[in-house]
Amino acid sequence: MAKPKRRYVCQACGGVSNRWQGQCADCGEWNSLVEDAPQTVFSAKHDLSSGGRPIHFTPLDQPGEMPRRRASGIAEFDRALGGGMVPGSAILMGGDPGIGKSTLLLQVSAHIARSGGQAIYVSGEEAAGQVRLRAERLGLSNAPIQLAAATSVRDILTTLGMMDPPALVVIDSIQTMHSDQIEGAPGTVSQVRGCAFELIRYAKESGVTLVLVGHVTKDGTIAGPRVLEHMVDVVMSFEGERSHQYRILRSLKNRFGPVDEIGVFAMEGDGLAEVGNPSMLFLSGREEPIAGSAVFPAMEGTRPVLVEIQALIVRLQSGATPRRAVVGWDNGRMAMLLAVLEARCGLNFSSAEVYLNVAGGYRLSDPAADLAVAAALISALGDKPLPGDAVWFGEVSLAGEIRPVAHSSIRQRESAKLGFSRAFGPAGGPAADGKADKGIRFAGLAMLPNLVDRILSDA
Repeated sequence: MAKPKRRYVCQACGGVSNRWQGQCADCGEWNSLVEDAPQTVFSAKHDLSSGGRPIHFTPLDQPGEMPRRRASGIAEFDRALGGGMVPGSAILMGGDPGIGKSTLLLQVSAHIARSGGQAIYVSGEEAAGQVRLRAERLGLSNAPIQLAAATSVRDILTTLGMMDPPALVVIDSIQTMHSDQIEGAPGTVSQVRGCAFELIRYAKESGVTLVLVGHVTKDGTIAGPRVLEHMVDVVMSFEGERSHQYRILRSLKNRFGPVDEIGVFAMEGDGLAEVGNPSMLFLSGREEPIAGSAVFPAMEGTRPVLVEIQALIVRLQSGATPRRAVVGWDNGRMAMLLAVLEARCGLNFSSAEVYLNVAGGYRLSDPAADLAVAAALISALGDKPLPGDAVWFGEVSLAGEIRPVAHSSIRQRESAKLGFSRAFGPAGGPAADGKADKGIRFAGLAMLPNLVDRILSDA
């Protein structure tokens, strides 16, 4: 006979415990365990061979029609998705408060509605009048978007079931949705998981593109259970500093396209505008060569983006504790690079403060940025500007070797488009040393001391 079983779920990480305790054993958060809806434990003699409905299998080798992507009307949004929206897909978009998630999705909904598709926008955080005010400010008040303010998943799915399946359904946000069949307040682990499951099932059965807006925690991760990211097809992060103009839409998971694709937008008075050439945005204002400035051709998915890395070295009086500050790059990786420069190249950073910044508030995760960071640090230490027509890329090992990286030719091609004529990278890579390829002259570097000699030499 079935009997209920109590369990407690962490509201921070989704970890499950059989008893309440003050601290979550999985993530270490305090007072985050909340009693979940009781589960039913079935007897071992329960018969699972009857009572269900038979399912239909389709042979993998049987030819069938592939789903066609639908363009959203915003090229940067489609680029981040891998080419457009796939019917029946579920997209989860997270981002900091006020970063522009609702603005972007309202613009996407307007493009879909104006192109002949039906767009449904359900807001659980704002009233319909508030959404209309934003639409009027963005110049979208005449777009035929079907707008509703609701938080009940039962009411939303009942209403959607009474009409033809729309092209797009936006739920803003999933943390505000509530199901009367699940115990708990909106935003709890059980409510988020259950509401998302019902909405995703509707999208899969009807072929509707579903977009769920998700809140983020203080450390930048999407709030709620991690199983939510496994349930959806695409996880996107809308990044940027509210003090900066630009915004980056990054694909963190994509079952229908490449991961780490980005779309770049600029926040303007009438909404988010597309930035077709983000390299020009991150390289603006480079008139005169300055010591400590290096240009790095980064790869974001399949898209090359040129960014400027800035370094500053400040000598301290004896006895003072030096400071290390990094913005836009990994702090631990810079500490490792400083150690390699001291151990393998004989440079002294121990008595100096080191500041590193990626211009424009951009965030780098590409390991090929090691060489550009090292070049900026060496240039700042020796007070010698780097060539203004050069880019730097390559991974640095603990032995001081400069290792090859992927997409070398794509990085050089993008650099040549923006007027750069020289590239410094790993020796022995696809491009030969001294060979002019794709309008840019490549120079290979085998070891980190070769980089120091090239920058600090008077030649």
